[in-house]
Amino acid sequence: MSENSHILSVAEIDRDIAEREREIDAIAATLYDLDKHPGLILLRRFPPTGVTETRWAPARDAMDLLWEDFGRLRTLLEQAHTVRMRRRLEALDREELTALLRGQPMEVARTAIPLAQRSLIGPGEVIVRVGFAELVTRMREGFPRIVEVLDAVDAVNGRVMSEITPLRTELDRIGTGLPELRALSDDLDELSTRVAGDPLSLPVAEIDRRIAELGARMREAAGLRAELAAMVADWDGAVSRIRTQVETLRKTYERTHLARIAVERTILTSQLPEHADDSALFGSELTALDATPPDPSALWDLRRRLTAALAAAVEAEQLVQGLLDRRAELRGRLSAYRAKAARLGVSEDREVLASSRIAAGLLTRKPCDLAAVTRAITDYRQLIAQKTGRRP
Repeated sequence: MSENSHILSVAEIDRDIAEREREIDAIAATLYDLDKHPGLILLRRFPPTGVTETRWAPARDAMDLLWEDFGRLRTLLEQAHTVRMRRRLEALDREELTALLRGQPMEVARTAIPLAQRSLIGPGEVIVRVGFAELVTRMREGFPRIVEVLDAVDAVNGRVMSEITPLRTELDRIGTGLPELRALSDDLDELSTRVAGDPLSLPVAEIDRRIAELGARMREAAGLRAELAAMVADWDGAVSRIRTQVETLRKTYERTHLARIAVERTILTSQLPEHADDSALFGSELTALDATPPDPSALWDLRRRLTAALAAAVEAEQLVQGLLDRRAELRGRLSAYRAKAARLGVSEDREVLASSRIAAGLLTRKPCDLAAVTRAITDYRQLIAQKTGRRP
């Protein structure tokens, strides 16, 4: 200490020690609350990854330094207490206490200076020393950075878990016997795992979207549960309705088969898709289910697969029947244009008559080229308009 430095009086020493004690008590209370922060508890339980790890790493270093500096503060205070407890404080004792309370008595870092950066008689290393003031200032600056990350982690985790915990409870009550419910359970687990390990990778928009989607699927699951309960309550009726669907599927395959034969015989087309008639398999599965104790999940799954098969069969029928309907529609259009030509007095015109015969010939050809017929009828309609001076 230089000769111009102010050496504290006994009263000043006692005031400083009391003030340091109050500071350390306040810091200890804050660090105790920090140690119980929900975000910190989550990070300790689930080691962070990804975005969260990137943001947490510097905050974690700052927290480690915070605790180290707290330990240094307590060490300095204990040293001051030890000196102060001497029976009589001599000038050297007060000078020592002044250094402890107002100076920078504690070495916290020592870094060698590269030879190229030294002077001939300069120091060989940089020594960093701190005291109460520097330690408290450093802790005050580091604390907000730590809390900012912990609050962000807790906010995301709290938001997501508050939404999906009720969904998980309800799903556990419903059960996961069906593929849809198992998929929902898996997605809930995936989101829980992600929010535990990398919560800061979840933007607010994605959280809103995921929660809305899971909530909608949960409502569907609740509706499914009610539907399964209704199946159990009216098992015979449920089986009967599904048996009717099986019969509908069989008849759809039958109509499609007959229509396909007609198309292949009368219309030029590419290879039409053909589905094997699996109505008998569905019927056998339904009979087997009906012979065992009611299993609504199995019956619902059968109905789901049967409904999908029926939708595909109806689509195939519409495709095939559409070709026949198109041919019939072209026949009707040709008849309508012939009647129009007769009404306008041009039906016996040589060119009009030739165009009509070309369209009719293409229409009656087997197999019939629907595209060629369409073009021929369009040419016939335009020729009628040309001959009569009307817009086609």
